[in-house]
Amino acid sequence: MNYWLIKSEPFKYSWEQFKNDKVTFWDGVRNYAARNNLKAMKKGDLALFYHSNEGLCIVGIAKVVKEFYQDPTTTETAWVAVDFAPFKTLKKTVSLAEIKNDEYLKDMQLVKQQRLSVSAVKLEEFDRICLLGGL
Repeated sequence: MNYWLIKSEPFKYSWEQFKNDKVTFWDGVRNYAARNNLKAMKKGDLALFYHSNEGLCIVGIAKVVKEFYQDPTTTETAWVAVDFAPFKTLKKTVSLAEIKNDEYLKDMQLVKQQRLSVSAVKLEEFDRICLLGGL
């Protein structure tokens, strides 16, 4: 199993909306590194759900339910989408400030490549976020 982090601006698509929808497709990614991460995802992989711009915190965990396919928002074949379902809500959000100040998390791609909307997460980082989030 692999671990990921996906970002969403809560005013566009929040964790609460995601939970209400029960399944969503992750589309609109127009960065090749982020696209490659989407292509590397396998059914059953877990992704930290990060509220960007507002909140700046990890709020939950999503699960990959369908591997990559053509992004339905464009006819350009370079871009893909992945389907996710909510998996768990963190009992306590984990802020970007906490992550930057944590010895085990300070080298996460979220910190080192802040503009990347879909990034890889190491197992140790994922476990640490779960611990800080009360899981």
